[in-house]
Amino acid sequence: MITASGKGEFLFSTVGAGLGYIIFCSPDNAVRYFSAVIISAVGTFAINMFKGKKDAGLPMLISFLSVLSTGFVMNVKSGAGAGEYALILGESILATGGSFFFFRAIHCNFKRLKLKALPVADLVCLAVTASVILSGLSFIEIKGVSPARIFAVLVILSTVRFGSQRWSLILSLCLGFALGISRENSLFLLGAYAFSALVSSLFTTFSSLGVGISFSVSMAFFAVAANMGSFSLCCGVESLIASIILALLPEVVTDKLSGMWQEGADIAPDGSLRQSLIVRLRLASSALAQVSENVRDVREKINKLGRFEPAESELRMVAADQFFSISDMLEDLAFEFDEAESFDFKTAGKIRRLLGEYDIYPENISVIEDKFGRQRIEILAPKDTLGLDSPVIRSEISKICKRDFEKGRLSVSSAGRLLSMMEKPNYKMSIGFAQYCAEGNLCGDTVKTINDSRGHMILIISDGMGKGSRAALDGAMGAGLLSKLLCAGFGFDSSLKVVNSALLVKSSEESLATLDCASVDLFTGKCEFYKAGAPASYIVKNGSITKCELSSMPAGILRGIEFAKRTAMLSAGDEIILMSDGITDTPTLMPEEFLSFEEDLSPNDKAKAILDFALKNSDSRHRDDMSVIVARLE
Repeated sequence: MITASGKGEFLFSTVGAGLGYIIFCSPDNAVRYFSAVIISAVGTFAINMFKGKKDAGLPMLISFLSVLSTGFVMNVKSGAGAGEYALILGESILATGGSFFFFRAIHCNFKRLKLKALPVADLVCLAVTASVILSGLSFIEIKGVSPARIFAVLVILSTVRFGSQRWSLILSLCLGFALGISRENSLFLLGAYAFSALVSSLFTTFSSLGVGISFSVSMAFFAVAANMGSFSLCCGVESLIASIILALLPEVVTDKLSGMWQEGADIAPDGSLRQSLIVRLRLASSALAQVSENVRDVREKINKLGRFEPAESELRMVAADQFFSISDMLEDLAFEFDEAESFDFKTAGKIRRLLGEYDIYPENISVIEDKFGRQRIEILAPKDTLGLDSPVIRSEISKICKRDFEKGRLSVSSAGRLLSMMEKPNYKMSIGFAQYCAEGNLCGDTVKTINDSRGHMILIISDGMGKGSRAALDGAMGAGLLSKLLCAGFGFDSSLKVVNSALLVKSSEESLATLDCASVDLFTGKCEFYKAGAPASYIVKNGSITKCELSSMPAGILRGIEFAKRTAMLSAGDEIILMSDGITDTPTLMPEEFLSFEEDLSPNDKAKAILDFALKNSDSRHRDDMSVIVARLE
């Protein structure tokens, strides 16, 4: 410890070590070890004054020589045999190792320790250093019971209870070895502490009392087997005292202990996979945007040379626009990863162990918490996995996370089965819709309602041009593509570009579809309207109605169209009404008519009532396809 200390500390280390040897050693050994203290102090002073310590090499050398030289002189003086010289060599090697561990512990980056980013090697050095200090204090006993050993057991028990099985085993091995070699015939503590820690880790579900009792019972067996008389009895008593202390710890202390292990466990250090992924996505987004710009410049130069027909040139520009669309989609993904405030790896590990009990072995588990504290879980398993969305598993996951989760959405693709579960939000939406087909059995309007498993309810009405099968194809294509892209995590703007390009190149004939969307944040009630050529929507709030009308172009007509947007805040009981132009173009239909319906009607009944009213007040010969969605926040 002296040799690892800096300029401001080595004097105190020298005094402490010297007093310790004088108090606890026999006169002959006290002289020898005190001499080693003086040699170490002189050597350390010289290093600190003239060179400074850049690595552990010199401190280790000084420790080795101080213990070896003093021991060699004492053995020569007493005429000791080969066994005593071997013991001196062993002590010298232990002193050398002690210097290494102390040096690494003193010079580790404690800021990284707080962020749970300290290398395991440095953490082990801290554990060994603490163990050596406790071994020195273990000579202080009360009726044979050592407070240092009680503290050591308490550290092991608290690590089992609030930390991890891996670290409880590391600490038990370090403490067991250090305390085991501190006195004669006590090395059984090494195995006793380690095995008892493993046994007690099986009882963590039974709170601190279960952990303490199981550890104490295991230590009692070792004490009996060791047959060390009063020392064995004292070891058992020490374990029992530590277990009682653990069980009696107040909640404020247990919360701090739990926080010490969990706080920062999911903080991604600089250069982490998440940060690297965000950077790579944004670089790829920028590169694709540049590619699209280059393609556009080349196309314009070729057009000036008259190499392409206008229609062919336009088609090539639509293809070039796809680079912009992909660029925006990559930026959306980067934004989503950046919004994920933390990844809870510890909880993900608990979920993996839970799923293993049901013979489910996922390829990846992500427990993501955003900056608002909302938690989302994504579990990717092989395609042949069954029972992933079981209510029993969802209930167990809720217990692990200490939160309530929604049912979740199970998606099947070539990558496997993906279960997405969002923390249960503050609100839910009661949704009703009604439709009328103006020609045949195919409606030109397509209605979609999506829960994106990220806390948003999304409503979509897509109205294809005209009536019948042709309009139904365009409407279904627009709504289908948009809903798939939104569910995959892409934004509204980038998704619209893809839908627009798809409609432009679908066929040589004119093909278009209006898109009317509303996205409601079920945590806050914030509602965002997105319109591409769609008619007005309405918000019914506290007996009054607000019209949301935005000018925009439908998808499939021109390149580069964008959503028109508006935001509103909803409260419990408020309704939003989305309609296709088949209803809004009815001459006699006024917004106030929506308030004439009974307030206690369900959203589904209200949607049917609005449709019936529109049909009743419209000309049957000029009717268009009609669709209406009524959604109420609850």
